Amino acid sequence: MKKRPSFQELAQKANVSTATVSRIARGQVNVDAAIKERVRLAAEELGIDLDQRRNEKSTIIAFLLANRDILHNFQARILFGAENYCSAQSKELLFLTLRYSPTVPSRDLHLPRILNQRALVRAVILGGTNSPNMLDALREREIPFSVLGNNVLGEWASSEFDAVYSDDTQGAFDLTGHLITEGHRDIWFIGDNDLPWYARCATGYRERMTKSGLMPRFSEIHSDDRQLGYLAMRSILSRREPVTAVIAGSDQIARGVYEALQQAGLRIPADISVAGFNDSEAALMDPPLTSVREFPEELGKHLAEFVLRRVQEPDRETQQLTIPTRVVVRASTRAIWSDKPVPESNGAGLTSNV
Repeated sequence: MKKRPSFQELAQKANVSTATVSRIARGQVNVDAAIKERVRLAAEELGIDLDQRRNEKSTIIAFLLANRDILHNFQARILFGAENYCSAQSKELLFLTLRYSPTVPSRDLHLPRILNQRALVRAVILGGTNSPNMLDALREREIPFSVLGNNVLGEWASSEFDAVYSDDTQGAFDLTGHLITEGHRDIWFIGDNDLPWYARCATGYRERMTKSGLMPRFSEIHSDDRQLGYLAMRSILSRREPVTAVIAGSDQIARGVYEALQQAGLRIPADISVAGFNDSEAALMDPPLTSVREFPEELGKHLAEFVLRRVQEPDRETQQLTIPTRVVVRASTRAIWSDKPVPESNGAGLTSNV
């Protein structure tokens, strides 16, 4: 059997030190680009696969939670799904956190130092909230990654990256349709539309309202989740706006809506129906909250699947997946009388009291 060329032979051929070859093989990024290219060409001539050498012993995938609270329920469940999948594939998941500005140029973005050690970390799952400069930074450093597409801020070339999505637009469309079939016409949407996950929910809500010839109504307050729900609901009530139902962009926003309605002496759902999104804590609320169920564990599973596949097949086509949602009907919404005709509905995406 032919002996595999050594790093010492590669160093001699590329006219660099053995230490430099080792640093490149470990994936360290602080090596001059021209030297890296010289070593790469020499490696090709000798039949040395530096990527294979770099990664063949590592079993670690990093889950990078960016710009999000470490105790965030939805993100924690994504992490859980990713960890389960990695474990089943005999891989280990390393949890990292990072806060960064979307305005920092990608080349100046300071990643966790361990990500520069490619011999330790094979690839990255991007959770939390990310911006295009992070995607560019990982691509420039040749670090394989997958990303939760729902939570990327700003304009980005989504078709160029391995991404998994939750179909929040369709979920909001279905939830709005459910309320319309229950007789509601004055339905409000509360969410910070500057954030992409709320904006997509707002899109689904708007499309369904417009389809039924109804006027979409949006809150104009920008704040954190629970406070947003509270302040927006107070504002709607103080202006005496017509409202029979409210769709909150998250269950946390719905908690704030509950608080404002209870302070105003209004009953849920006797006076106003309330629905949420995520189904993260809806069943524990009083009354139990009608909500759009997403499947974060499935998101995590497929994010891990995509990134491990990318490690094995670097040149494969871009991987994209959208996971459906489901409306779960509980006691926070009810049917009301309406003098307007009720649009037909096939009940798609609905379950009750689950």
